[in-house]
Amino acid sequence: MALARLHGGPLDGQIIPLGDADDKLIVPYSETQLVYNRRGEPANTGPHDGPTEIDYWYDESLEDLNRSDD
Repeated sequence: MALARLHGGPLDGQIIPLGDADDKLIVPYSETQLVYNRRGEPANTGPHDGPTEIDYWYDESLEDLNRSDD
């Protein structure tokens, strides 16, 4: 299993499990979806260095993000 490391946007710093390593990753967020694009080569691809990590960088949200004042 590979892991997606997210950069930028509201999910900056999150690491999520990744089934297939596509060039674009769309993840749910509140009532919208966020689009992250893959950059660079996978890291930790050897047999003994942990799960493979792939960097994805924030591109856009499919709707406006509304921040509430909780």
